[in-house]
Amino acid sequence: MELNQVKAIDELIKGRRSIKKFKPDPVSIEEIVDILEVAKWAPNHKLTEPWRFLLYAEEGKNQFVDAFLKTQAGSDGKIPEKAQKKAAYFREIPLHLVVVMPEDPRQKTWDEDYGAVCAMIQNIQLAAWARGIGMIWRTNDWIYNPVFREAIGVQPGEKIVATLMIGYGDFIPEAKERTPIADKINIIRS
Repeated sequence: MELNQVKAIDELIKGRRSIKKFKPDPVSIEEIVDILEVAKWAPNHKLTEPWRFLLYAEEGKNQFVDAFLKTQAGSDGKIPEKAQKKAAYFREIPLHLVVVMPEDPRQKTWDEDYGAVCAMIQNIQLAAWARGIGMIWRTNDWIYNPVFREAIGVQPGEKIVATLMIGYGDFIPEAKERTPIADKINIIRS
């Protein structure tokens, strides 16, 4: 690999940001499929490809948002104003991609699958960022709610690893300082 390519990859990784504010411009579903085709090259033990996706676009976003709202209803059936505002925000985001994995009862396999899915999600983020598409990886408490899971078709024995909210960034945040690796590494030489 040429030095310019290495530097470009380094800059892509360091330059990626989580996007919370999106432009209303639609994102092509075909482009997301292309991104997933690239991202699937994440390392995964024995090529199990332990992932599946639910992509909510256009009017389909209502199913995602309605599932969220069902988790927010109080015992009186009313939805708090804060949840209604969040739902309005969710409706404005061009795409929602839910990433799901099987929950294998064998701990080693579960760990390997989870690691593979997380690596794949990072690939998704980087491939999208290279194309000018931003996202935020969410793991809110409501993704564990059986009401939400059932409403979007997540089966028993499956885990939602992420809800990726996707669009063109309307605001790109500045980089936040990271701890130097020298503070996080123990080098054992003998």
